[in-house]
Amino acid sequence: MRDIHTSAITDAVKKLCMDANWYLEPDMLQAFDRALQTERSAAGKQVLQILKDNAAMARERRIPYCQDTGMVVCFVELGQDVHITGGALYDAINEGVGQGYTEGYLRASVARSPFDRVNTGNNTPAVIHVDVVPGAELKIMIMTKGGGCENRSKYKMLTPADGIPGVKDWVIECVKMAGPDACPPLVLGVGIGGTFEKSAILSKKALFRPLGSPNPDPQLDVLEKELLDKANRLGIGPQGYGGDTTAFGIHILTYPCHITSLPVAVTIECHAHRHKEVTL
Repeated sequence: MRDIHTSAITDAVKKLCMDANWYLEPDMLQAFDRALQTERSAAGKQVLQILKDNAAMARERRIPYCQDTGMVVCFVELGQDVHITGGALYDAINEGVGQGYTEGYLRASVARSPFDRVNTGNNTPAVIHVDVVPGAELKIMIMTKGGGCENRSKYKMLTPADGIPGVKDWVIECVKMAGPDACPPLVLGVGIGGTFEKSAILSKKALFRPLGSPNPDPQLDVLEKELLDKANRLGIGPQGYGGDTTAFGIHILTYPCHITSLPVAVTIECHAHRHKEVTL
């Protein structure tokens, strides 16, 4: 059994929140570089360069890449041989979010209720998902999820008869519906299978795989590449100005499902896709 104090968790989450908003991950910066080499639209190429320059300024000045600093989505892989000391895990995570957003001067965007819309003032609470895994480590992965792209995320319960063609049509329809509103180039997380809520969680978790990396499942890897090609043929382009780069990547996770069901959830991410992780 290994002890991890809640203060270490709070400190880690605080840093992740600030770093996610200030420093885009290398996989995102590499996606800009790849797109600049292939984008044929002059307007699209100009937008991509502006976005890349914006990332450099955010990094150098330690200021948010985007004014919408998002709602924190946190995935935790908790080793079954870890013992959390000093308090509750969820409280430690939310304390870290509150400190990170307050001390980092990041915009507080969370309303305490869907109805009264009163701001909580420090961007808490986060949305937290915990998986218990073998081992004695604690892995924390956060995504600062912007509202514009989150609002374009979709779910549909297909029938088994719809099969792979139905899944393809639905994913591409989601890209069309998102259009310029979700700040393309987009990154799509697609969750297929499980149940209503499982597919949605899968679609979020799929976004943590590095952009440009192959799907470990060969069949899904082929499907991802086909969907990305179709999405980029829509011509929506960077920020909706037209071009070849409507999406940077489409990542799929699947799970066993009921014989009568084929749930498909699509989480839309904008070109920022701010994500960080740490293992304690």
